[in-house]
Amino acid sequence: MRAADGFVAIRDVAPKAETHLLVLPERHVASFREISEFPAEEAKRMLDFVAETAKEAGLEDYRVVVNVGEGAGQTVFHLHWHVLGGRVEGMPA
Repeated sequence: MRAADGFVAIRDVAPKAETHLLVLPERHVASFREISEFPAEEAKRMLDFVAETAKEAGLEDYRVVVNVGEGAGQTVFHLHWHVLGGRVEGMPA
């Protein structure tokens, strides 16, 4: 687990890639649709935290995914970013 300045990163309990991390803001926001609730400076810090999390995990090449709404596969209604490194289930290499 990694935490800093209002954000936390944890390993996914049901990983879909060799490295599968979740980055969550401590503040509750249901989905990416509500991203405007974050002031610009906080949104930047969140994206920086996503990038720093990938770097600390030793990832050079990786995917960052946000599922928005049930139809897109969102099952946890608290904004979170998937950081996927290595082979990803169901996606081309």
